[in-house]
Order: sequence, then structure tokens, then C-alpha cells
Amino acid sequence: MNSQAAYFALVPAAGSGARMGSERPKQYLPLAGQTVIYHALSTLCAVPRIERVFIVLSSDDVEWGRQDWSSLGAKLTPLFCGGATRAESVRNGLRATAAQVRPQDWMLVHDAARPCLAPWHVDALIDGVADHDDGGILAVPVTDTLKRADELGRIGVTVSRDSLWQAQTPQMFRHAYLRRALESHANVTDEAGAMEALGFHPKLVAADATNLKVTYPLDLLLAGWILTHRGDET
Repeated sequence: MNSQAAYFALVPAAGSGARMGSERPKQYLPLAGQTVIYHALSTLCAVPRIERVFIVLSSDDVEWGRQDWSSLGAKLTPLFCGGATRAESVRNGLRATAAQVRPQDWMLVHDAARPCLAPWHVDALIDGVADHDDGGILAVPVTDTLKRADELGRIGVTVSRDSLWQAQTPQMFRHAYLRRALESHANVTDEAGAMEALGFHPKLVAADATNLKVTYPLDLLLAGWILTHRGDET
């Protein structure tokens, strides 16, 4: 496909974040003076190579309109077409953007709950994947010893961590390929899984542990510390 393809970001944000124990969706929880989702959107909107940032919201999202997003500029485009699962939201977002994004253009799909995304993460992904037609993802090598539990909650086996990576986002694929993958394989937990099911072999691009996902209350504290202490020179 055309190597001069453009870059777009897609952020699925239709979930409720039930594991946070809050009635408010976790993407709208306060974090470092903003909301959780604001930080990632701010980073994506500030990357010069990204032409537009689409955010996929549920049709009944009432929080979005209560926030002031004007500081993020004209790149930000809300889409009220979220689905019941992440995969459905991404698929619906790809359908909704089909008239604005060419089949060969790149879509960088990012978790709404990864607020510590930094510009150098995005640049590393684009630089590492743009010439790799199978796409790719940010990830970090697994460093902890892994245990698989048995049916009684005991250690059943120790799993070798050799060649294991922990997937992060953004995950970057061409619009047409990713849409075809998610139309065919909706029961996946990330976009790479759908691409793998079609026979693609996405590239692993090394990131770092600061690009964490906010899942539990403690994660908010960690994310706040990272955002507050990460210097511009890092």
C-alpha cells in the first residue's frame, strides 16, 4: 500500500470501568488536574503526524458534553457509536470513519485508560511500524515470573517468560485491514488479536512501564505520580 499513508488515532471510550468501583466511568475520573482521558487525548492531538483523533463514545454519554475540550484543538472528533465491548467500539469507529480515512491510512488505537502516553511512545510506534505492512503495537518484555493457577487457586505450573511481552497501546494498523479483522473476529481483547486471527504478524515495538493502564484505584495514584514527576527532558 501507499507508503505516504496518513496517521489517525482512534480512542474507544464507551466502557464503564466497573473495576474502579466508581459510578462515574473511569475515563472521566479526576487525574492530575484533568480527567483520565484528557491526558491521552492531549498527547495524541499534539503529535504533528496525527491528522485527527477520533474518540468513540457511547450513545448515552452525558459526561463528554460537561467537559471543556477546546484546549485540544480542532483535531479532536467525538463519535457517539460505542458498542458493548472494546472490539465493537473500535469496529463501529472504523465504520464511522470510512468516509474520512483512506483504506491504506494508519489507525493508532489507544486505550482511554492509558493517560500516561507520551509523545515519544507515539513517535516510536510510528517510526517502528510505518514500513511494516502487518502493523504493530507498543509492548514491554515480561520481567516477572509467571504462574498459572490450578482449579484450587494453587500454583499449577511456572510459565517461562522467555519471548513474552505485555501488550500496550496504541496499536497501529491500516484502516482497511483492521476493519476486516474486527468484522470477522469480534471476540478479542485487543486489535492485534484480531489481526493475528487473519494471519498477520504485528511488530512489537518496545515501550516502557510508564504507559500503564488505569484499572484499579491504586493505578490512579501511580498515574498521577508519573504525570506529575515526568520531566519534559525524559
